[in-house]
Amino acid sequence: MVCLKNLVVAVAYWVAADAGLLDELVHRRQLAPLWPVTGVAMAALLLLGPWVWPGILVGALVSNLLIGSPLPVVLGTTFGNTLAPVCGYLMLRRVGFHNQLDRLRDAFALVFLGAFTSTLISATVGSVAIVFFGPIPVNGFWSTWMLWWTGEALGVLIVTPLLLVIRSIGWPRGVPWQRWVEAAALLAGTFLAIGIALRTLDILFVAFPFLIWAGFRFQLAGTAPCALIASALAVDAAAHGYGPFANEGLLTDMILLQIFNGSIALTALLLAVIITERNRANQEIERTVRQLVDVIDRLGRRGEAGNPADRWQQHRE
Repeated sequence: MVCLKNLVVAVAYWVAADAGLLDELVHRRQLAPLWPVTGVAMAALLLLGPWVWPGILVGALVSNLLIGSPLPVVLGTTFGNTLAPVCGYLMLRRVGFHNQLDRLRDAFALVFLGAFTSTLISATVGSVAIVFFGPIPVNGFWSTWMLWWTGEALGVLIVTPLLLVIRSIGWPRGVPWQRWVEAAALLAGTFLAIGIALRTLDILFVAFPFLIWAGFRFQLAGTAPCALIASALAVDAAAHGYGPFANEGLLTDMILLQIFNGSIALTALLLAVIITERNRANQEIERTVRQLVDVIDRLGRRGEAGNPADRWQQHRE
């Protein structure tokens, strides 16, 4: 069973890496503004346990070999790509992380430990390897490091919550057909609105009303796929030279792109978790009020049954 899990993780890692390097611009630089494999690796560890790290190692090794980098770059990036999610997993488990992402503390843990901290390892190791043994000059270290770090952090913030929520909710049964229609309209509306905005208006705030709609109506099950759609469309627009992320130099465009993607990812995650906590708190209050009403009602009935004057009046009648 462990071997099968590792095989599945390795294949999933390779597929995600191949998807992350589809665009010609990104592939030429060997860097991706949204690197989904780190999110896949983090989710695999959280869902399947720490013993799937060999699958991550094999998937990272195969993916880096297929890029065609020099052997030192392949070994360095493979080491960093494996160590980073493992360290992130250990830190999250250390603080009692819940896979359901139903508490605000879990969202903050995923942001600061899973995304921002653990990816420092892979960004640093990979940047050193690709600068000293690859095609990028030494003076490009910091720009390479920043793009690498933000790309992997966004992979965790966008892909990991989506995979966790898919596993936690499973296939919902007994859901009214109106909810399915609303969910389809939400996803289609997000895709069309952002796609049109990128090609014609260069106004991307249209993504946030859809995130708010998704958060209030579907919580993380709605915001996670909407965030992925918005970020993927923005990355595709930047890679193909249209939209607001293709007007300046490469570095400036990538900084603006990462700011947009980071805003989308953080809004989607934190909004969904806050609404989930609010709904749970309201349910707890309603349950407590019902319990108090039941107790008061029972005490009232006992008081009426035990009143001597009432019993004497009943006897005289």
